Amino acid sequence: MKILNLYAGIGGNRKLWGNKHEIVAVESDPEVAGIYKELFPSDTVIVGDAHEYLRLHFKEFDFIWSSPPCQTHSGIRQNIGVRCRGYEPKYPDMTLYEEIIFLMHNARCLWVVENVRPYYKPLIAGQAVHRHLFWSNMEIPAIKTERANMHGAPISELQRRYGFDLSGHRLPNKRQTLRNCVNPELGKHILDIVISINSKSIADSIPTNPTPKP
Repeated sequence: MKILNLYAGIGGNRKLWGNKHEIVAVESDPEVAGIYKELFPSDTVIVGDAHEYLRLHFKEFDFIWSSPPCQTHSGIRQNIGVRCRGYEPKYPDMTLYEEIIFLMHNARCLWVVENVRPYYKPLIAGQAVHRHLFWSNMEIPAIKTERANMHGAPISELQRRYGFDLSGHRLPNKRQTLRNCVNPELGKHILDIVISINSKSIADSIPTNPTPKP
């Protein structure tokens, strides 16, 4: 398949996808994109605006994964940071809902948009899986994976949990970069669903009794 991986970070969701697919990853931070490229050298990595890339290129892919910025939707930031620690309140970033609506009405491929469970009632209902909400045009069954408190976890625990060693990299916020990762097992679980659906679609399109050629 040809896969678009938007707001790719260092590739938590992509970690267990293997190298069979043609993957295009878009990440705005050049340093983070560089780490992604080190980890997944077979992928095409684009440093740029994932939101605009989606609008221009969505027709080119068999599966789209998007993880728009989540901090302004986060219950932890709002309920602890704003109310208890004096952080400045911010408008929720509507990139999230723009992409959900855009994909709902324009995409002809399978897609998922991932974000945190927000501090407000979601404007569009999603599927809750662990600490995430997913919006998609397919059903995502539950999966059992290791559960942990990622909010208070040290860098060493986050690296162990996601299977990334960033000790050789100097990032301004290494811990946040790791916390932004989607559980690799969950990423693989969703890709396996996509592969299964696409395989079934191909099988269903093949006639059971094809007319022989004269």
